[in-house]
Amino acid sequence: MSRLSRGEGFEQLRPLLFSIAYRILGSVTEAEDAVQETWLRYESSPTQPTSIKAFLSAVVTRISIDVLRSARLRRETYVGPWLPDPLLTDPYEDPARSAELAESLSMTALLLLEQLSPLERAVFVLRDVFGFDFAEIASAVGRSEAACRQLAVRARRHMDDGRPRFEADRRERETLAARFFDAIRDGDVDELRQLLAADVQMIGDGGGKAPAFAKGVTGVDNVARVLASFFPLLTKIDVGLEPREVNGQPGAIVRDRDGKVIGTFTLDILDGQVQAIRSVLNPDKLGHLGPVADAWALSRELNQARRPNN
Repeated sequence: MSRLSRGEGFEQLRPLLFSIAYRILGSVTEAEDAVQETWLRYESSPTQPTSIKAFLSAVVTRISIDVLRSARLRRETYVGPWLPDPLLTDPYEDPARSAELAESLSMTALLLLEQLSPLERAVFVLRDVFGFDFAEIASAVGRSEAACRQLAVRARRHMDDGRPRFEADRRERETLAARFFDAIRDGDVDELRQLLAADVQMIGDGGGKAPAFAKGVTGVDNVARVLASFFPLLTKIDVGLEPREVNGQPGAIVRDRDGKVIGTFTLDILDGQVQAIRSVLNPDKLGHLGPVADAWALSRELNQARRPNN
């Protein structure tokens, strides 16, 4: 096979490879790097594999497992809560597995995956999300099929235990999200109290590189009060909300007056209420969404807008 046709075959599989790597790593940049390293290894391989898909999927999985092991050490010293990189669109589509792909992309699912060992996480992603058979998975992770089956059972049990029991349907989520956005723009505390669960959590990931709620805010009254006071102030400095799906869930991109990205947030909706609000403000996690704003400068401008004479 010529190098050009080899490259074409790789490009056809790039969306799948990125989607595997992202779910194992929870990082857009690290997933893109893993895919690039997979290409370099494939390009330099002297032989052509029988199944390009199986070969490349195995390579990107092994690379991702290695990266995850080192990334976990770095995350132990991460400043404040760690959240996965926000992803607006999954590049890989498979109508036969659309439910598995959508569910595995949510912040809730990715945070549950964070609690698995790297091998458990890889096996779960390959088997339960992408439907690989155990022979292919065993080759990818360097374990026997029997061992992979055991890893899959443990991972599936953990994921099932952590998943919410009643998922909101798409239309219900969109309707509630629209009400939520209207309420925070209007500073409507009473409406927010109706929309937020009693034990709602608001968590911000700034990584020490942007202002964030370092310890989080918990409880309907506290979260409603913060949201109702904070977001109307943003309009004073021309900050806008762009409602978007983020990781397959209702959310928004927050932009400054020049359209630069300040951050994203997602809503975890269950039983007709917002259970969690997760914001990503770490600029290292936002570059793939476009030019990133100076969050600290905006914070100073916001403090100025808070003063009584403004």
